[in-house]
Amino acid sequence: MPYRAPISDYEFLLGHVVGFKDVAATEKFAEATPDVVSAILTEAGKMCEEVMAPLQRPGDLHPARLENGVLRTSPGYADGWKAIAEGGWIGMSGDPEYGGMGLPMTVTTAVNEMMSAACLSLQLAPLMSQGQIEALEHHASEELKALYLPKLMSGEWSGTMNLTEPQAGSDVGALTSKAEPNGDGTYSVTGQKIYISWGDNDFCENVCHLVLARLPDGAPGTKGISLFLVPKYIPDENGNPGVANDLKVVSLEHKMGLHGSPTCVMQYDGAKGWLVGQEHKGMAAMFTMMNNARLGVGGQGVGAAEGAYQHALAYALERKQGKTPSGTIIDHADVRRMLMDMRADLFAARAIMLANAAAIDMAKATGNADWAARAALLTPICKAFGTQTGMRVAETGLQVHGGMGYVEETGAAQFYRDVRVTAIYEGTNGIQAMDLVGRKMMDGGEAAARLLDEIEDHAERARATVPELAGPVWEATESLREATEWLVAQEDMNNRFAGAVAYLNAFARVLGAHYHLIAALADPDGPRAKLARYYITARLPEYAGLLDQAQIGAGDLFALSADELAA
Repeated sequence: MPYRAPISDYEFLLGHVVGFKDVAATEKFAEATPDVVSAILTEAGKMCEEVMAPLQRPGDLHPARLENGVLRTSPGYADGWKAIAEGGWIGMSGDPEYGGMGLPMTVTTAVNEMMSAACLSLQLAPLMSQGQIEALEHHASEELKALYLPKLMSGEWSGTMNLTEPQAGSDVGALTSKAEPNGDGTYSVTGQKIYISWGDNDFCENVCHLVLARLPDGAPGTKGISLFLVPKYIPDENGNPGVANDLKVVSLEHKMGLHGSPTCVMQYDGAKGWLVGQEHKGMAAMFTMMNNARLGVGGQGVGAAEGAYQHALAYALERKQGKTPSGTIIDHADVRRMLMDMRADLFAARAIMLANAAAIDMAKATGNADWAARAALLTPICKAFGTQTGMRVAETGLQVHGGMGYVEETGAAQFYRDVRVTAIYEGTNGIQAMDLVGRKMMDGGEAAARLLDEIEDHAERARATVPELAGPVWEATESLREATEWLVAQEDMNNRFAGAVAYLNAFARVLGAHYHLIAALADPDGPRAKLARYYITARLPEYAGLLDQAQIGAGDLFALSADELAA
């Protein structure tokens, strides 16, 4: 499927909308000048267009398979991985001491989104490695870092994370995998894990698994879980892959989409592993990886939306149906409505994603607690709204194709099938919403209030230039503030959770309007101002109904008993 990397959109957002200038002004990221970032994005975009995009359909039509216990990846994926690795795209934000580029997460996020748009199944592989790299950087011993990080960043080895078990999905504390000390500083890990993305491949020398398991003296629940690094091949005295470890791929899941990405059932039978972080503190280490992944998964949604939008737009420009000025369906009002919805939401979701990444960079560069709180607040919004946008745009793209969208040969349906799982893994979108109104509001809503203050202040200043756009943004933000105060005041958490999804979506709508307004001021006579006007007049008004729903409480949700629901 043809794909064009939207480099100009990234450059505009970084230069004018999401505050990346502040990131580049820090000492840590001073080398991330506009010219350098532009060159990086251009080179990565070329790789996505020329190498990854041609692998999109083959991966869907020729899925990964397990033959006599050996995993065989889709045609061309080995060459795709090689291009990703040789370009340095795995270790973009990694520590230069171990071979990384040390780039801001904002740049890494943009590149990851491009890879997601080009071929989401393959992009999952470097994303898993990036998450493991960050977890090891923060929590592993110096010995483990020295051995594993250079190999992971170069792409010689790949990484995974193993959380889920048949009886332990979102309730990770219910896991039964165990680890026994071997007496030599290593551990024997035993258990079965499911839904392991890229649990194996045939193009890396080694596959390194981060596995959650419980030590013999580990307490029940999440507090007693430890994290272990368990490689497919045990490194020898020279750090090269040695004997095979006692682990295997039992089977591959037959999935709705992402056919090119092998989702494995993994079996560990006393496999040798090394402790990462402290005993019984595995969830703290794993959350480092999961938070990285949640930003990345939000980016996957945005990337899938970009791919689906480009695919639908190309079809609309060519499809002749009815009498229109151009002769094609792009001039039908309803088709234009769909394309404008797709484009406007895509811009909003991408801006939220990059703003989230920029906050992570600012927290890392400055150590400022307010930036860390901003990054934490935006993460569940980025993940949930990014993936919802991916699903919504992919579904709308299918509708633009009409009947041909339902026919697999056009490729429109693949975008929806591939992106659908992003709302489920790395914490379902419902869990993200509950996290937003729960853990992220434990400060009494202060982090949210600071962000809302900024949005209102900007809207107030914008009244002098574009009052017809600034006014609705200010009003929506004030309504969001009132809803936030209502949520924080609820002592019964079910009252918060009942409206959590609606609240998150309303927050995302307001954030999207804020970034569209900034774009309109930066490009007053250009297409971005026109797009902002559409978003603020046609998409933003959803916030009112969402906030009404967010403040209903849990009473009506539980009004019907379980028996009555089943009647």
